[in-house]
Amino acid sequence: MSDKGFTRRSFLAATTLSAAAAATFTGKTRVNAARVVPRRVSPNEKLNIAAIGSGGMGAGDIMSCHREGENIVALCDVDWERAAGTFENIPNARRFKDYREMLEEMPEIDAVTVSTPDHAHAHAAYTAMKLGKHVYVQKPMTYTVAEARLLLETARETGVATQMGNQGHCQDGVRELCEMLWSGAIGQVREAHVWTNRPVWPQGHEYTEMMPEEDIPETLDWDLWLNSAPERPFNAIYVPFGWRGWWDFGTGALGDMACHIMDPAFWSLRLMDVEEYTVELVEENGNNSQTFPDSSIVKYSFPARGGMDPVDVYWYDGGLMPPHPEGVPEDQRIGQGNNGSYFVGEDGHLTAGEYGGQARLLPDERMEDYERPPQIIPRIPDESPYRNWIQACKGGVPAASNFEYSCPFTEMVVFGNLALRAPGKLEYNAKDMHIKNMPEANQYLTKEYRSGWELPVPTPGAGA
Repeated sequence: MSDKGFTRRSFLAATTLSAAAAATFTGKTRVNAARVVPRRVSPNEKLNIAAIGSGGMGAGDIMSCHREGENIVALCDVDWERAAGTFENIPNARRFKDYREMLEEMPEIDAVTVSTPDHAHAHAAYTAMKLGKHVYVQKPMTYTVAEARLLLETARETGVATQMGNQGHCQDGVRELCEMLWSGAIGQVREAHVWTNRPVWPQGHEYTEMMPEEDIPETLDWDLWLNSAPERPFNAIYVPFGWRGWWDFGTGALGDMACHIMDPAFWSLRLMDVEEYTVELVEENGNNSQTFPDSSIVKYSFPARGGMDPVDVYWYDGGLMPPHPEGVPEDQRIGQGNNGSYFVGEDGHLTAGEYGGQARLLPDERMEDYERPPQIIPRIPDESPYRNWIQACKGGVPAASNFEYSCPFTEMVVFGNLALRAPGKLEYNAKDMHIKNMPEANQYLTKEYRSGWELPVPTPGAGA
């Protein structure tokens, strides 16, 4: 998006935040409206890092920081049985179930990893940032568009170092792809097709009702797990993984994987520069009010920007696949099999794997004499998103997927889910966070928050 667009968005979000009064309480934790300056840490010092979510992906995130040699001072998880392996690996870290208590009791924390279900990302990250903590937040960075706006403005306000956990953005492959497309390898790009094999969790036509109540495991704090989501009885289908398919908690296949697989298209096609675009549902099977569909195809249409022609970007999930590229032999692989992308240009096709790696021209024969363009995008040391973020926390350059990049990217991704909730082509004014042709759909740009877990998100359409 343009600098002008972000400036206006900054004003809108700042106005909303200033209305939150001199001191805000986010659940149990006092969040001061006055800016809390992050502790200055030299490159030779160690950060004090805490985990919000310590099992599953959270274990991978915090253990990666541990292997980088930083001080892991606290581990938080609503289910200590699921986090037991991490507790064992980092025995000296203090243990918590409620991250609000952790942040209240341990002001020495410099930074946190946020590796919770999608619906809890924004509350955890916002609370930490307002207390001056650097944040590494798993993808998708937020559950809603409005939350993405809030976190971007909070990062700017507090000056903390940020990173979204779409690790492919730190790898060489997506950089090589951008350089190929920017050098004119296939001319102007007219279409991009992006697909995944997700969902690999329960959703769709078999899950159209709220699940019946079951006994809550003794090790799980279900109330804390619910966070900002609506009250509902516990059922084992939701945890630890099935939540991704349920509207109240997850963002479906698109939210789970597009921050990886669509990243090459978002970056290379300069979609961040777009102030208006449309989204429409092409096909769905099994969509309902409780869960995401068995499969879907969503079409984004973007206007000309930065010297690039208008482009359509198609998303496919649930086993649906794009048509095989015209003129490419059927036995030549596109993408990385059941995950990947390909680009249709005025002068041929280019395809890449799940994280944008192994970019190559199609048909395969075109690569035989192809000379890759010179590197113009800096490479990330060891392609490590964790080291990249840690260095940013210690005063280095901003991390590759910092919120200036990943907030508008997340916004575009989760906006695609509105096509499943509001039928028809949605005309979106991204500058003002407003759906122009269907005002009643603006409600889906944000959500209602459970009492005690509210966030001062900007109001959809406030700048229209």
